Amino acid sequence: MVLYSTNHNSPNVGLEEAVFRGLPPDNGLYMPSFIPRLSDTFFNNIASLSIQEIAFEVCKTLLSDDISEHDLAMIIDRAITFDAPLLEIENNTFVLELFHGPSMAFKDFGARFMASLMSYFLQKSQKEIRILVATSGDTGGAVAQGFFETPGISVTILYPSGKVSDIQEKQLTTLGKNVTALEIDGTFDDCQALVKQAFLDTELSTKFNLASANSINISRLIPQSFYYFRAFAQLKHKGLPLVFSVPCGNFGNLSAGLIAYQMGMPVQKFVAATNINDAVPRFLKDGIFNPQTSFETISNAMDVGNPSNFIRMRLLAGDDIETVREKISGFAYDDLNTKTAMKSVFDATSYIMCPHTAVAYLGLRDYTKSQKSTTSGVLLSTAHYAKFLDTVESTLGQKVDIPERLSALLSKQKVSIKMSKDFSEFKEYLLHS
Repeated sequence: MVLYSTNHNSPNVGLEEAVFRGLPPDNGLYMPSFIPRLSDTFFNNIASLSIQEIAFEVCKTLLSDDISEHDLAMIIDRAITFDAPLLEIENNTFVLELFHGPSMAFKDFGARFMASLMSYFLQKSQKEIRILVATSGDTGGAVAQGFFETPGISVTILYPSGKVSDIQEKQLTTLGKNVTALEIDGTFDDCQALVKQAFLDTELSTKFNLASANSINISRLIPQSFYYFRAFAQLKHKGLPLVFSVPCGNFGNLSAGLIAYQMGMPVQKFVAATNINDAVPRFLKDGIFNPQTSFETISNAMDVGNPSNFIRMRLLAGDDIETVREKISGFAYDDLNTKTAMKSVFDATSYIMCPHTAVAYLGLRDYTKSQKSTTSGVLLSTAHYAKFLDTVESTLGQKVDIPERLSALLSKQKVSIKMSKDFSEFKEYLLHS
């Protein structure tokens, strides 16, 4: 795989360099110079394939120039140990449950694959690296779990103080060993800015082998395409046009869906569903991308005012605004809309949605209202509802069950290092830790 920078001022690189570098020197994002189409045979047989078999075919098509088929199978078997099942909650409305991995969030797909891929490359090179990652909620827990005790890798997670749920915070602050959590006095955008600045700092890049586990890293997006193909496999027999509604923050998840589309998967429309941090729905409406300071909401993993994958999303969807609009529709919802959807779906179906899933439900509902023909509508459920316990219970007006793997976290002691959003303080910490 050959990758270029979206800013076009850095040399093209191979997969290994893109994975470990994270960001190109010109502060763009790495993108594949060519995305190959999967074979007709693959799509003809997809309904009979497991998610691991789907993942292998996707990776073989994208990465076989970089990694042998034997090693690709090993990487996938180590990383993808759980499925992405579909559940029909209304007629032709399906929830794609992406929370069956260790941290119970969709980011387990990307984080575990990335950890397995990095471990494979590190075993060959005998290098050690330091992962820097910013989180608005679920990324931190998935990365912490995915990289925990991985030889040759230390992980530093930055999260906004007071802006993640209790369980999310415990997932990234209770492991210890090679995982350190920095509690930043600021927003997710401040955390993300610190990470980006660290990668561009010459002194830090000289002293450390820095790598990113955020969705700016291309190795996070590739495995997130797997579950789009898996959804198609489960709905192919219906023969209906496919619509995906994606709860969006940094837009890595939607970009991964567009990779699946570019590889030949038939999709009628992607719905970009956001909370009031609505830079992309506004862009789709007026053609102007105008990032803003992020606002705090109950769907905290989506509290991103300046989504870093916007440029990838735009390029994968066709670049110019009219072509992008043909493939993506955008909708935004406030907390009251979100809570109303959570309650109404629960009352009608007994299905419990996390706030992010509810935003995706609303986006799918509003898009399909405008369509005259029947579609298979898939809303992505990106996290288990119990990760947002206080919000879910107060909205539904009752107690809900908590999986044991999450409830066990509540009694653990949080360990974090509090820090301002000043880069000089963050840099000083990195240099002397």
